Amino acid sequence: MKIDRLIFLCLGVGAALVSGCSSLGVKPWQRDVLAREEMRLDANPLDAAIDDHMYFSKEASSGGRSFAGGGCGCN
Repeated sequence: MKIDRLIFLCLGVGAALVSGCSSLGVKPWQRDVLAREEMRLDANPLDAAIDDHMYFSKEASSGGRSFAGGGCGCN
């Protein structure tokens, strides 16, 4: 009796977990919204280039703007 309930509970939880990810993904009619220019990580390339130049000038290293620390050893 107890084992039957445990098996039923495990099957129910497993089915819930498997079906929980069934609706992930981008639908074809949503792709136009996500492909807009404003949705890019660097929506303004000129600002990104200026930021890269500032980080390079301050830290004496290029790239890796999203990580803390740099060439100066201050972090």
